[in-house]
Amino acid sequence: MDIKEIQSLIKFVAKSGASEVKLETDDIKITIRTGAAGKEGETTYVQQIPMAAPAMPQAAPAPAPAAPAAPAGDAEAEKKSEDSKYITIKSPIIGTFYRKPSPDKPPFVEVGATISKGDVLCVIEAMKLFNDIESEVSGKVVKVLVDDSSPVEFDQPLFLIDPS
Repeated sequence: MDIKEIQSLIKFVAKSGASEVKLETDDIKITIRTGAAGKEGETTYVQQIPMAAPAMPQAAPAPAPAAPAAPAGDAEAEKKSEDSKYITIKSPIIGTFYRKPSPDKPPFVEVGATISKGDVLCVIEAMKLFNDIESEVSGKVVKVLVDDSSPVEFDQPLFLIDPS
């Protein structure tokens, strides 16, 4: 049974008003459920029945050693509360993060530097275009969260700024 046959079967069942249809052949098992039974949408399950596959012995996963969760959780909570007073500058685009305007120039900002709203913090290259990322706030650079020449995702934190 190929995909076109399965799709036509789904359409046929949806039009018929049946709430569930099961079909089994030698090598495939299909269950189609539609929204006719008060549920919304349609759900299709296709399951291949394995053909006498050789049994491969699998090693049981080793149990993870029990780690003290409370101290780690307290340290993370303390760090989050400490970071919550800072403003996070995030990447507005996907691309490659650069701290310097060119390899032979100094970085735009260093940790501890005081910045003003509109100052260029870094450059993100996307599709051969270099985009200046400007500060949205005034304050002091507390931490640079990304390494130079690293790929960054949309909305990825780049800098922590202390606005006070």
